[in-house]
Amino acid sequence: MGLLLRALRAARSCRAIALPAFNYEEVSGRGGAAAVRPQQPRRGLSARPRLDELFAIPSLSRLLKARVQGEARPELAARIQRLRDKERELQDTRELALQDESEDLRKLAEREIVSCEEEIAELKHQIVLLLIPSEETDNSDLVMEVTAGVGGQEAMLFTSEIFDMYRRYAAYKKWKFEILEYFPSEIGGLRHAVASIAGLDAYKYMKFEGGVHRVQRVPKTEKQGRIHTSTMTVAILPQPTEMELKINPKDLRIETKRASGAGGQHVNTTDSAVRIVHIPTGVTSECQQERSQIRNKEKAMQMLCAKLYNIKLEEENKKRNSARKIQIGTKGRSEKIRTYNFPQDRITDHRISRSVHHTECFMLGEEMLDEMIKTLKEYADYESLMEIISEHEK
Repeated sequence: MGLLLRALRAARSCRAIALPAFNYEEVSGRGGAAAVRPQQPRRGLSARPRLDELFAIPSLSRLLKARVQGEARPELAARIQRLRDKERELQDTRELALQDESEDLRKLAEREIVSCEEEIAELKHQIVLLLIPSEETDNSDLVMEVTAGVGGQEAMLFTSEIFDMYRRYAAYKKWKFEILEYFPSEIGGLRHAVASIAGLDAYKYMKFEGGVHRVQRVPKTEKQGRIHTSTMTVAILPQPTEMELKINPKDLRIETKRASGAGGQHVNTTDSAVRIVHIPTGVTSECQQERSQIRNKEKAMQMLCAKLYNIKLEEENKKRNSARKIQIGTKGRSEKIRTYNFPQDRITDHRISRSVHHTECFMLGEEMLDEMIKTLKEYADYESLMEIISEHEK
């Protein structure tokens, strides 16, 4: 399209338009630093209308210029150069549309302007993603632990609902969901459960769900209609590969015992339950979900590996002293991240101060939950980028 425009302009002997050299500093000067902070932050980094504001930050302009002049990755340098070319082409086409009296040429230029703007927005989006380094755990599978907190039987009922929400979310994302441990309560709730989730980008998305979830509603066991507040905890542990975590078999103490709880005759007659202790750290895991001792040992080992890997990541995070707030990671067990208010039909994520309605629809674990997680990811990307820019300015 750009070639066609230039050919038409040459054929009509249009006046040549002198284009200034592309300068990120000049682009940034029009917006100023004050334009950086969005008034509606919940839209996040990847929301297209925010990209222009983001690229108006002078420090980001300097970072891009430094990456081009330095040893930037080829794909990043190529997109930055492509962005420069499209910015020139857009300016050229806009001036042509204003100066030419031909209606046909003007319509052609307008279509070219729309095409350029769309490609520029996409290039900016790609550049931002290339600037943000991926975490080594993002491609991992995960182990999810849910535990009832404050609130007695109501907390256990809520824990069961949250566990089912994530099971449906895994199905929605086409991930494999396998229960490793499950301890129900007497009235259909859930005391504690562990599940493995495997699939494309599983940990990359689910890592934002770790933390304390709070529910406010009238419990089924409440006869006077009073609203109670209960909590449950979600822990998301990346599942390491053998290359990432090596465990010396001599450091393990493996114990077998008879399974407890409901389950039929094998509970009383078979030593199928397995408990593994990592002696150096004291970390333990156990499994009695399966009838087979061998299978229970495999699942217990899977949980143990996830716990030990999480400890390793905690130590590395402390060394890096990261300033990120959204990627809660190891802070998940103590941070209240979300409230499910049933009387007001509202779910609020406290990390980004975002509220949505239709609680029952949200807890189906499909589009609404996926949209919330994506918004959290956008926030985390934005914070990561701000951290990179800040480091570059030092």
